[in-house]
Order: sequence, then structure tokens, then C-alpha cells
Amino acid sequence: MSPPIVYGPTYSSYVRTVRLVLAEKNVDHELVEVDLRKGEHRTPGHLARHPFGKVPTLEHDNLVLYETCAITRYLDAAFPAVPLTPSEPAQIGRMQQAIAVNDAYAYPALIGAIVLQRVAAPMSGRSPDEGAITAALPMAEQSLLAFDEMLVGQVWLSGGDLGLADLHLAPVIAYFAMTPEGQKLLPRHPNLQRWWAGMAARASMAVTEPSFG
Repeated sequence: MSPPIVYGPTYSSYVRTVRLVLAEKNVDHELVEVDLRKGEHRTPGHLARHPFGKVPTLEHDNLVLYETCAITRYLDAAFPAVPLTPSEPAQIGRMQQAIAVNDAYAYPALIGAIVLQRVAAPMSGRSPDEGAITAALPMAEQSLLAFDEMLVGQVWLSGGDLGLADLHLAPVIAYFAMTPEGQKLLPRHPNLQRWWAGMAARASMAVTEPSFG
């Protein structure tokens, strides 16, 4: 079995999720950088892997996959020695719920608005759009509250061991924690704050640290 190849930039939170899964499973992989800032996601070669021009994509043993949820579920099945999907139906449901909340509500507010304006805009020499940040705050707060409630009495989001839901959310919170809004709002959610402290300390987070070079 050949090592998986991941296409995408290390600074993408979704690329980092895939790499976190591989790191937690102790699976070596090759990372092929696709720099969105240079438009490399719109090249014919990348569009052949992902017709919508997004990241990440995965190649493994003649299989090409795109969409993060599809990739992480495949990797969990293909490398089962360290399972990241629970076996209990209720825990599977909790995992799916957390991933869906992350993709539909948390990511657009925390990354698509707040992190984009606070972190990415200054890197490009632009001032943050304070109006966009203000507009995103209600959904950001609602998302954080939802995760905090999921973690009542639980160490990990699925209610069992560390799993895919945690690895989908972790890169989002890592970026959000860098912003003034994250530093203000995260301490208001003690269960989420406790979860983040445990997640941030894992070796997988260190080896997947993003690069903006």
C-alpha cells in the first residue's frame, strides 16, 4: 500500500484536518502544496483532482477523493489500527452532528469572516472589515455555545475517545484562538476551553502546524 498523497496548503484548516487524521493514525503521507494565494487551485492539474477547485484532495492506491468528510472517513476505514469513528450509534450521531455544525455554522463565521479579516487581511496589506466581523459574531457565539453544550460531561465531542469530530473542529479553533474575538469568547465556554487545552497539547497538532511562507 503506497503512502497517501494530500494536495493543499498547510495553512488550510481543512487540509490540516486530513493531516491530523493521518498523524493520529501514525500514517506517513506526502504533502503536495497547492497555494491558493497563487491560484494553483485553478490549474488544469488540480481541477482534474477537484472539479470545484477546492482543497484538500487525496490520492491513494489509484483512488482520488475530494471533500474533507469523504477523505477522513476513507482514511479511518483504510487505516483501522487507530479508529477515529465510534461504534456506538449515539456517539456516531454526536460525531456527525459536531462535524455538520462545524461545516455549516462555525467555519463560515469563525474562519470565513473573523479569521479572514483579523489574520488573512493584514497579511495581504488590507485593513480588517469590522462590519463583517460584527455581523459574524452572533453565529460565532452560537457555534461556540453549541460545542460547549456537546462537551458537557465529555472529554471529546463524540462522547467517547478522540475522533473525527475533534479533528475537524481543532484547526478552526486554533485559528480563532489567535484573534481578539477568540481570546474574549473562548473563556466564556469552559467545556470548550477545557477541550481545546487537551486538543492543543496533542503531538498531532504540533506536527501539522501551518506554514504561511
